[in-house]
Amino acid sequence: MNKKKEFNEEINKEEEALNDVKEENTGADATEGEEAAAEEAPQEKEEEKDPLEAAQEENAKLRDQLLRTIAEFDNFKKRTLKEKTELILNGGEKTITAILPVLDDFERALADTHTDDAQAVKEGMDLIFKKFIKTLEGLGVKKIDTDGQDFDVDYHEAIAMVPGMGDEKKGKVIDCVQTGYMLNDKVIRHAKVAVGQ
Repeated sequence: MNKKKEFNEEINKEEEALNDVKEENTGADATEGEEAAAEEAPQEKEEEKDPLEAAQEENAKLRDQLLRTIAEFDNFKKRTLKEKTELILNGGEKTITAILPVLDDFERALADTHTDDAQAVKEGMDLIFKKFIKTLEGLGVKKIDTDGQDFDVDYHEAIAMVPGMGDEKKGKVIDCVQTGYMLNDKVIRHAKVAVGQ
């Protein structure tokens, strides 16, 4: 809005300057002789009037164009802000929609309390776990592999150093305390590991 005000003020100043120039030219024509003024006035007025009118028309055209551009930019900003807000609020919709079937499986497993067979319950939980892992992989989430890997600060977080493991285990991951995950090749949680010393 401040730029719009500044632009309007500049336009008004230019119009005042053009009016001053026009008044000066009109005053100079009046002081000359009547015959010279009568002969030269129509030609001078046409020459002076045409550039002035052309400048004013161009000024009005540019002013209109600038106002339209400012309005379009304001609309663009508002639309972009609205889209960004909606994306932030509803960005997890795809993820939640993908996880809901797994939640349904958990609800069915908890509701089915008629069985006392521990093996059947374990197999059911194992199936739900595998379905959950497959769903996460479909969303781009991958588990960070730690078995026998060299310690890498980009993927691992050392929470313990285990001495006396020998030279072949030095600098290697001995145990994973908490699994790490990546989302589309970006680490979202480092794997917490014990490292051989």
